This record gives sequence, structure tokens and C-alpha cells, in this order.
Amino acid sequence: MFFEFILIFLLTLVFINIVQKKASYFGLVDIPNKRSSHVNNTPRGAGIGFYLAVVLTLLFFQFDIVLYYIWISLAIFSVFVIGVLDDYQDTSPKLKFFIIFFATFLLYVDNIYIDKLGTFFGVELSLGWMALPFTAFALVAFTNALNLIDGLDGLAGTISIVILSSFFIIGYNNNDFFIMLLSGAFISALLAFLIFNWYPASIFMGDSGSLTLGFIISVLAIKSLAYIPAISILFLTAIPILDTCIVVILRRRSGRSLFSADRCHVHHVLKQFFSENTPKTVLFLVFIQIIYSLLGLQLEKNIDSGYLLGFFIFNILIFHRLISNLIKKQKREC
Repeated sequence: MFFEFILIFLLTLVFINIVQKKASYFGLVDIPNKRSSHVNNTPRGAGIGFYLAVVLTLLFFQFDIVLYYIWISLAIFSVFVIGVLDDYQDTSPKLKFFIIFFATFLLYVDNIYIDKLGTFFGVELSLGWMALPFTAFALVAFTNALNLIDGLDGLAGTISIVILSSFFIIGYNNNDFFIMLLSGAFISALLAFLIFNWYPASIFMGDSGSLTLGFIISVLAIKSLAYIPAISILFLTAIPILDTCIVVILRRRSGRSLFSADRCHVHHVLKQFFSENTPKTVLFLVFIQIIYSLLGLQLEKNIDSGYLLGFFIFNILIFHRLISNLIKKQKREC
């Protein structure tokens, strides 16, 4: 398995280099706008490079595993395709949501869905017929949450590495080869990607990368529910969730569409707080995610999640207050 990881790392370097050189020819260029954190036209679509590196390697060396999890493979591929299309020419949110719903249905066919939320104050919450719609909502929400934090050089990549590392540990502790293989493969790919994407980035992962990663993390989260309580997922993926919740609250309070673009994400606000220092902002958020991930890894399968849910909601409120205060001091329009 570790040979495959090394090969994925090397192939990712090669494929991203090719994408970078051919980006202009294929129209894979990110042109700065008023909400961008960069000022120069920058190639995007590195997700194409690291996805292909993973897929080709696993097809060659782990074909039996890919075939056994064929529905997961097809679901991930469908999200990757819509991500590539979005990198080439921006697609509508409705189309992206439809594709993710379709991918969720493919997972459901393979009995991969969320059917229980855990025990809260002594009451076990089972979803019953709500399992499929709730799973679809959760996958759409997190897939887009990871997409939303892809706003600073190196941020989405490093946060994803921390999250994937948590799932690799869960897989290792429970002898789950699939979880270890999928998480380890994309950790290897992202380590190579960061060589290009660390500040100042020479290429962005694009939606082909962020949507695919968000969906893969969601799949790993559902698979991990066999070993950890559902509440752990909130902590293992905390930064994308906190950022999305804060942005939703801010947009609702200002009466703007939830899909409107702005520079009011946590990373935008913190970047100004850190005197426009991108690496410092990224490392700070990564450190926070590591703390949350370590907490999530400590939770036992049969724990009562009532107080932990309250604690996480309290964290959302605290983060919202802190970011709101910074927004006022920075005189941002949010």
C-alpha cells in the first residue's frame, strides 16, 4: 500500500505540471475578481492531476478493491466530472447539487448512508425513511463547505490532509483497509499538490479538486460511522463546517442570498487580522483543525452525544461572535 502512495505522490507531480502548462489551452485559468485573494491570472484544475494520479494507480495496483467498491468509485467520478466542467466554464449551483444528489443515490444503492445520528440524552435517534434525504443533505453541505474554504493558497489542501489523516487513523485502528487506502491515497496526492499550491501558489486545485475532496471526505465519514459516533464527524471536519455556518448566519442576517459571493469567510477575515500574511493564516486554521480532530478521535462509539452537540453549537456561536467583531473593525460589508 505504501508503494502505491509513493507512486501517487510522484504521478501527481507529473500530472499537475502538465495541467499547469496546458491550462491556458484548455481554458483552465482563474481570473481575479473583487473576492479573489490573488491578483494575477492563475492556472486551476490541479484536482484533475491528483485525481487521475490516484485513480490510475489504484486501478493498476488495487483493481479488486476498486471493483468491489464500484458504486463509490462511480459516485466520486460523477462529482469529479462536474468539478472539471465547473473549472472549464462555471456551472450553476443547481446542476452541482443535482450531481451530488445523484452521487448520493449511487452510494445508497451500495448501502452507504447515514441511518443513525447517535444517542442524545439517553434517546437514540434513528432516521428511518429520512436516511436518504438526510445523507444527501449532509453530502451536499460538506462537499460545498470544503469548496468554500478553498480561498487561500494551501488552505483547502492542508485542512484536507489533517481531516484525511484522522480518517486514516480510524481505518488503521480498526483494520479497515478501504478507509486507509482512500484517505492515504489522497493524502499522498495533496502533499504533492502543496508543492505547487503553497503560497505563492502557481496553480489552484479548482472545483475538480475541492468538490471531489469534499465528497471523498464525506464518504470516508459515513464509512467511519461503523467505528465512531456521528458527533465525532463534526469535530473531525470542524473548520469547513464552522466557516459555512458562520457565512450562512451572516448572509441570512444581512438578507442576502446564501449563494452570494463575498469576502466574509473566516479565512478572509483572519488574513486581514494577520496583516495579510497568508501562510500564518493557513497554519493558524490548520492548528485549530488539528485540535478539533484530536478531540473527535477521542470520542467512543457509544458515547451520549447530547452535551457534545451543545458544545459544538457553542463553538459556532463563539466563532461567529469573534468573526463578527473582526468584521466590524475591518469595516467589511457582510
